[in-house]
Amino acid sequence: MKVLLLKEPKDKDSGPDPYIEELGSYSLEATLIPILSFEFTSLDSLFDKLSHPESYGGLVFTSPRALEAVKICLKEKSKNEAWSKSLKQMWNIKPTYVVGKATASLVEEIGLIPQGEEAGNAEKLAEYICSREKPNSSALLFPCGALKREVLPTALRKKGIALESLTVYQTTQHPDLQESLSSYFSQQGIPASVAFFSPSGVRFCLQHIQKLSGDLINQVKFAAIGPSTAEALQGAGIAVSCTAESPTAQGLAAALHRALQPHNCPVPH
Repeated sequence: MKVLLLKEPKDKDSGPDPYIEELGSYSLEATLIPILSFEFTSLDSLFDKLSHPESYGGLVFTSPRALEAVKICLKEKSKNEAWSKSLKQMWNIKPTYVVGKATASLVEEIGLIPQGEEAGNAEKLAEYICSREKPNSSALLFPCGALKREVLPTALRKKGIALESLTVYQTTQHPDLQESLSSYFSQQGIPASVAFFSPSGVRFCLQHIQKLSGDLINQVKFAAIGPSTAEALQGAGIAVSCTAESPTAQGLAAALHRALQPHNCPVPH
């Protein structure tokens, strides 16, 4: 059975993509199509803030892209030296809160110790942070995307925990998206399932998929990597067949395997 995954492939240098492997273990033939492009912004401002750990209570990262912004800063020799010599150690005295394993492993790559990675979404991470932070402490620095949801800031604000957001990337539609989707549908036909990985993916992609599937759209099972993506699909009038229990290759593969069993009805979420 064919499954279309609307996400960019993992960096080729670091081995096979875990989603392709994991779905393959259930005999599902997965294809990845990148649907988003990212433009990094305010990098000088980001490093300026990272240079003053004493001003903050810790860091919050909810997307791999925000870590990519930090890594771009650290490509500069002088910044990398400052980071390695003292800044990294000063930040490691404080917590670095993350959502999900992908973000956690990138945090480790820059030499920090992630906390809260088991929280698969912003709601759960907010609970985790609230259980550990005292109200009216120094603000947590939150490098994020322009399209960030307000769940985390709102939950922390209610508990009196200060969060300083800094937009470090903009999300746009991948320039090859329409062409990639058209060629997939013409060569592979209509997949048994389409998996979405973000609300912006739903916004950029859903109409193309509806158009390419035509009357057969009802045969496609729609999957979501997490609750905010499932919400975006439902908001667009799509019945969500499954949502991954955790935002990982294993979580999604297990959910798709269950949803694609014969006579399986959509699971309410």
